[in-house]
Amino acid sequence: MRSVFFCIVLLGSWLLVSCSYLLDHLPGVYTIPIQQGNIVDQTMIDQLRPNMTERQVLYIMGSPMLVDTFHQKRWDYLYSSQPSGEDRQQKRVSVMFDENDLVSGIQGDFRPSSTPVVKPSEETTVDVPRREIERTMWQKIKGLFGFDDIDDAPRKDPDAKPADSGSQIKTPL
Repeated sequence: MRSVFFCIVLLGSWLLVSCSYLLDHLPGVYTIPIQQGNIVDQTMIDQLRPNMTERQVLYIMGSPMLVDTFHQKRWDYLYSSQPSGEDRQQKRVSVMFDENDLVSGIQGDFRPSSTPVVKPSEETTVDVPRREIERTMWQKIKGLFGFDDIDDAPRKDPDAKPADSGSQIKTPL
């Protein structure tokens, strides 16, 4: 009886220690999803075209995860994700450049599309009418301290008609 109990305890402890599924799916335990590397998706790959410069690739993809010292003309982008308790997902993309630092090839888990990518713009243009401001904020602040540099002369009205020369009052000298 004692050896049967010992075998059951030994088997139970072995199952608890070695079974990662039970440990990863314990109720009430939060596990952090781990993401490593450059996030690479299909829309980024679709924007890459042959004969792009290194700067254009940097703008689209970001800086590479690996730049091989023996292959300076190859940039490797790696992305690894392991959502809580699930299998690790890993994606790899390599961008090769020619002697003129232009894209010559792409290898990896993604394939670029053959149709050009047209990304709709979410920006809108608004025409704001010009405001007529009599005094700027700086002029108002200077006016509080008595340093008003604005003339007290009335402004000329651009719509006003010129005065008739016959109606002017002339004073003798």
